[in-house]
Amino acid sequence: MDKLQIQGGIPLEGEIRISGAKNATLPILAGCLLADGLVTVSNVPHLQDVTTMIELLGSMGVSVTIDEKMRIEVDSSSIKQYFAAYQLVKTMRASILVLGPLLARFGQAEVSLPGGCAIGARPVNIHVAGLQAMGADIHIENGYIKARADRLCGVHLVLDTVTVTGTENLMMAATLADGETVLDNAAREPEVVDLARFLCSMGAKIQGAGTDRIVIEGVKRLGGTAYEVLPDRIETGTYLVAGAITSGHVRVKNARAEHLDAVLGKLQEAGATVSTGDHWIEVDMRGRRPKAVDIRTAPYPAFPTDMQAQFAALNTISNGVSTITETIFENRFMHMLEMRRMGAEIRLEGNTAIIKGVERLTAAPVMATDLRASASLVLAGLVAEGRTEIERIYHIDRGYAAIEEKLQQLGAKIRRTPG
Repeated sequence: MDKLQIQGGIPLEGEIRISGAKNATLPILAGCLLADGLVTVSNVPHLQDVTTMIELLGSMGVSVTIDEKMRIEVDSSSIKQYFAAYQLVKTMRASILVLGPLLARFGQAEVSLPGGCAIGARPVNIHVAGLQAMGADIHIENGYIKARADRLCGVHLVLDTVTVTGTENLMMAATLADGETVLDNAAREPEVVDLARFLCSMGAKIQGAGTDRIVIEGVKRLGGTAYEVLPDRIETGTYLVAGAITSGHVRVKNARAEHLDAVLGKLQEAGATVSTGDHWIEVDMRGRRPKAVDIRTAPYPAFPTDMQAQFAALNTISNGVSTITETIFENRFMHMLEMRRMGAEIRLEGNTAIIKGVERLTAAPVMATDLRASASLVLAGLVAEGRTEIERIYHIDRGYAAIEEKLQQLGAKIRRTPG
C-alpha cells in the first residue's frame, strides 16, 4: 500500500487549480440513469470514488466512456440489470444514490445496504421511507434493499433529519414521478443545487434547491444533456488551510468563494488575509502564527463537517486554546489521536475536542482513518519538524486528485512511495 512522506517546515507559496466536486459528481453520475439519451459530464475529478461509481454503472450494463480530459459519456439505454452489488457498495456509501433513479425510471432496483462507516452509522431509513411514501414496495432481504414500483407518485415529505444523500435520492426519484413532490427539511448544500441544475438541464422541473423546501413536478421523460460539475469546495478549503497552517500564501483557481463563507470567516478569524475574485480565492498568512478558532459543525450553510479535521490541524499549532464540536457524525475524531503522536495537545470530551496550540509539531509515522482525517494528517505533516510518513492513503485518493502533485506545485516536499 502506498504511503506519503512529507518533509515539514516549508511555507507554501503559489497557485493551483481546484478539481470538480466529488460530492456533486457522484449523484450526477447516478442521475444519468434517469436520461433516455446520451449524457456528457465534464470537470470530473480523477478519484477512486468516481472510478467506483463508473464501475457500478458498468456492472449494470450501462455504457460509460471517458476521454483524456476526464469527460464522461453515459448511455443508459444498454442497461441489463438493476442491481448494485455489495462488493462495490461497501467501498463507497454514495452507491445508494442509484436506488431512486433505478426505481423511478425502470420500476425496480436491488441495492446493497452500505453497511458501517468509519465516521458513523449514516442510516438509509430516510431514503427507504420516502420512496415507500411515493408508492414503492420495498423490503430488505439478505442485506439488500429490494424495491419495485409501477410509477412513483408525488407526495409531501418532511425529512426526519437533514440528509444530503437522502435529499438527492428522493429528488431524483421525484423527477419522473406522477405529480408534485415536496421535500421539506431538505439539505441545502451546493452539491444538491448542482444536482438539481443537472436534472433541470435534462428537462426536470425543480424549484427551491438551495433552500430547505424543494418542489419537484414530475415529467414523463428526461433527455440527454452536457453538464459541467461545480468546483470542489472541500478541496478548496483544504488547500487554503494548507497555506494558513504553513504561514504561506496560496491562491486557488476554479473556486467559488460563495460556497465557503463559514470556512473563509474562520480563516480570517485565525488571522489570515483572505481575498476573493470571480473564480479564485487567496489566503495570506506570511509572517504570522495562526490564532486558535472555535469550530462547531452543522449542515450547510454553517461550518462543514468535512472541514473539521483540517481546522483541527490548524488549531494544533495556533496561538491559544480552541474547541471543536462535531454535531454531524459521532465518530469523527480519530485523526485527533494520530495528531497527538505528533505532539498535539488535545483533550476529547464526548463530541468536543479541546486543543491547546503548541509552537511546533514533530514528525511521526501516522495512519489515515478516513478521507478528511487523511487530509488533516497531511496538513500536520506540512508543519511538523522532520519527515512524517502517512499510511493507508487510499482514503486520500477517494477525495483528493493528485494531492502530492498539487502540494509540490506550492513548494511542499512531499512524495508518494510504495508501501
